[in-house]
Amino acid sequence: MTKIKFELDGNQVEAKAGETIWQVAKRQGQEIPHLCYSPAPDYRPDGNCRACMVEIEGERVLAASCKRTPSVGMKVKTASERAVAAQKMVMELLVADQPARETSHDPDSKFWHWAEKTGVTASRFPAAERWHADASHPAMRVNLDACIQCGLCVRACREVQVNDVIGMAYRNHGSKIVFDFDDPMGESTCVACGECVQACPTGALMPAVMLDDNQTRVTYPDKEVDSLCPYCGVGCQVTYQVKDDKVIYAEGRDGPANHNRLCVKGRFGFDYIHHPNRLTKPLVRLANVKKDANDQVDPANPFTHFREASWEEALDIAARGLVKIRDEKGVKALAGFGSAKGSNEEAYLFQKLVRTGFGSNNVDHCTRLCHASSVAALMEGLNSGAVSAPFAAAMDAEVIIVIGANPTINHPVAATYIKNAAKRGAKLIVIDPRRQTLSRHAYKHLAFKPGSDVALLNAMINTIITEGLTDEQYIAGYTEGYDDLKARIKEFTPEKMEPICGVPAETLREVARLYARAKASIIFWGMGISQHVHGTDNARCLIALALITGQVGRPGTGLHPLRGQNNVQGASDAGLIPMFLPDYQPVGRTDLREPFEKLWHQQLDPVRGLTVVEIMNAVHAGEITGMYVEGENPAMSDPDLQHAREALAKLEHLVVQDLFVTETAFHADVILPASAFAEKSGTFTNTDRRVQLAREVIKPPGDARQDLWIIQEIAKRMGLPWNYSGPADVFTEMAQVMPSLNNITWERLVREGAVTYPVDDPNKPGNEIIFTTGFPTESGRGKIVPAHVTPPDELPDDEYPMVLSTGRVLEHWHTGSMTRRASLLDQIEPEAVAFMTPKDMRRMKLSPGDFIRLETRRGAVEVKVRADRDVPENMVFMPFCYAEAAANLLTNPALDPFGKIPEFKFCAVRAEKAELRTAAE
Repeated sequence: MTKIKFELDGNQVEAKAGETIWQVAKRQGQEIPHLCYSPAPDYRPDGNCRACMVEIEGERVLAASCKRTPSVGMKVKTASERAVAAQKMVMELLVADQPARETSHDPDSKFWHWAEKTGVTASRFPAAERWHADASHPAMRVNLDACIQCGLCVRACREVQVNDVIGMAYRNHGSKIVFDFDDPMGESTCVACGECVQACPTGALMPAVMLDDNQTRVTYPDKEVDSLCPYCGVGCQVTYQVKDDKVIYAEGRDGPANHNRLCVKGRFGFDYIHHPNRLTKPLVRLANVKKDANDQVDPANPFTHFREASWEEALDIAARGLVKIRDEKGVKALAGFGSAKGSNEEAYLFQKLVRTGFGSNNVDHCTRLCHASSVAALMEGLNSGAVSAPFAAAMDAEVIIVIGANPTINHPVAATYIKNAAKRGAKLIVIDPRRQTLSRHAYKHLAFKPGSDVALLNAMINTIITEGLTDEQYIAGYTEGYDDLKARIKEFTPEKMEPICGVPAETLREVARLYARAKASIIFWGMGISQHVHGTDNARCLIALALITGQVGRPGTGLHPLRGQNNVQGASDAGLIPMFLPDYQPVGRTDLREPFEKLWHQQLDPVRGLTVVEIMNAVHAGEITGMYVEGENPAMSDPDLQHAREALAKLEHLVVQDLFVTETAFHADVILPASAFAEKSGTFTNTDRRVQLAREVIKPPGDARQDLWIIQEIAKRMGLPWNYSGPADVFTEMAQVMPSLNNITWERLVREGAVTYPVDDPNKPGNEIIFTTGFPTESGRGKIVPAHVTPPDELPDDEYPMVLSTGRVLEHWHTGSMTRRASLLDQIEPEAVAFMTPKDMRRMKLSPGDFIRLETRRGAVEVKVRADRDVPENMVFMPFCYAEAAANLLTNPALDPFGKIPEFKFCAVRAEKAELRTAAE
């Protein structure tokens, strides 16, 4: 890069291309005052506060150093008499309008820091009239009497997070920061990402938890710990602020996945760890309390069903029950559910316990309920279940397809990069029956008929092939199976598929041409693709699209199934799957099994185990009578919940390890109090294949223990001579049998914090983009597999005329066991709701807030209805996080034949006003 030599305060310095005077000065160790400028990633300089003025020799006026780039030979003075006088005048004018520091909203703010540094903490000027405080939002406070109109919050909201809520309104001295149309913050469309709070330099925007009733800051941390967010697969790095061993606030760090950005869950959803219902002592079921599938236990008072026990007693009972079943009924009578919320080390030890202590491969986790079909298709075609490029690759793409995913809800920080790319000019195509926030940024939204994914995608493939838009050179060099696809795709013309998928043929052709002709196109997909009986076929189509156009293995291209939980990628990598050992090595392959047998000193079962849903069926059949559930909640997450709850209640012995008395724990014989995310150290692998180190922020409460310790204690009592001193020991063992961890050591993670696999050398960064020179298959080629149009398992009819689809809301996550105990999140979204289009609501004479009864062939729930124009006609969308109205009581357990994933995204439902049903009965 061209270096620019110039003089800075009498010294010869060099600037990199595009670097500003302020940035060069900072690099040289010189501090120039700045308020409207933020050196945080992705904030452009604005130059409106004029606090960073410098003098340039030969120029009549001073220059804003945050915006001005140097030229060769330029002579800059950052602390000349003129420059310092200007800086001080700016500070004095701004100080005039500020509340007194001692009673200000943040006496420790960036503003007061610079006022102190410049020696200007008082002003000769009269104060301007200011605005009243706004305490309408549960998580944040708005005090515009401290606002200097620097515009950082506007850039944070509009340009970084791209939520478009904050702006400047009115004119002259009346101009001010507003939310939407000058609404109170709590009544605006704010999604509470908190980016504006993190950016604000004065305390005009603050976390509510830090202020008293007078809006003065009273809370200051006594320590800060760098770790990760415990929620989705994005893997945001976070700094937790702690006071008196209690987490009080979370701030985004400049991690490779998030660059300081967070969402409402990451920033405000941490206090579930301090909830009064946390388990702090082991519990054992009372001898006289029998199990019942419909039994309810009050998590605040579990002593109606359980008694407290010492760890020694609880562990002995837990292990003894498992050993008894294993020895008397055989190894196939036991099963284990691990967790994608735990660390890689916990997942590895848990699957090792099931395979060596239980003696079978009956181990699974929530990937079976989210991306199993995606992984099945990716393994079949590419022999890798991992994403081919990170979500930030959207910034290099010309065309971005988001299909069957709602990233602004499920992966909000990843969505910011997609929105950033769209603002820069990338063509965003959203393909989903339901519209969403990303649709507002999209070039096209294809609202196809639910369940017709394969028809739509095959029409696109047909267009690309018949119009000669394929990359013939890529097909010849890197793929196999193309001729079969070419022959079988002929019948899937856009004209024939239009009535099936409901999208005009010309639109299908236009989108196919855009994707194929772009220099770089990338596909993101979610559970709207995978959670179908044809989920594997859906993913096969996406893989075929990428392979026939060569849109993989280059910057801005690729296939990215967005992972739902924070460690679902790592838990899958670590072997928490019934048909694979760690790193997706099939249990039936003797040559791949032998290294594990040698390391673990034990023969392993060569027969694949049962999946989550198959395990529940086996319980009903009397084949499985004992289970160990660590951090999962199948009584809320499984399809056909009544069936799952009956299975759990039928078990002879159930051990549950969790933070709370969950719906699954209602049926337990022993409940072991575990550690929350912020209470442990370990590695987690995000959706980008990025292995990151989480650090212990605080200690577990009461007598709760580390999950790693608990798993190891159970193992010892089942006859396994384990003696790991901590996660570092486990990680070292994992690296011996997991090629994906080559050149990644615990020491490297401690040093660097995050490393993306695969890594070619211990001293080189990981490869964010893979498949650049082929695929890890025997032939080195990607296999193209054609897909046929298969209807959903259960179609609407006269009795059940509507379609039910399930998913998440922004504020809540998975089964709600954590977020519904996070005070701010539950305050923002406290009630169970179902979403319907206003047109259907008018037809059914429903008003928002009315109770409706939703009934399928498996069950019924009553829930409040909410109007949502994004939901298509004849559909009901329902979040599955509310125990009081559990959506999975309704969903269809029919399985994809390849991925063994249930059809959560489609079933037939009847909806009617609850009062009408009650009156009829």
